[in-house]
Amino acid sequence: MAMTTISEKTTLLTFINVFTVRPEDQDLLVELLTQATDVSVRYAKGFVSSALHRSLDGTKVTMYAQWQSMEAYQAMRGDPAASPYLTKALTIATFEAGAYEVIKTFASALPHGAP
Repeated sequence: MAMTTISEKTTLLTFINVFTVRPEDQDLLVELLTQATDVSVRYAKGFVSSALHRSLDGTKVTMYAQWQSMEAYQAMRGDPAASPYLTKALTIATFEAGAYEVIKTFASALPHGAP
């Protein structure tokens, strides 16, 4: 099973998608994005991995996803299997998408577990 790789040495395309939602709808949005990924996205050719994040204030949900190429991502977007979940998600949230490449990573200079 592939895991998220954050490295400037990878050729993967990274999408960081930020959804803005009312706090009372955050759990529903997380569930809809989880269902879309479970029933469709994770089976798409070219999909590598994703991680779903929710803000502590309840107003954002962010998905970090990696794909082998823009073409693979676009093909998934055209697949109707995930559409019902994504369509419903967009009735309760706004969406800002971004495609990125990793150019630099940083690690702690402190020993693991240091305060």
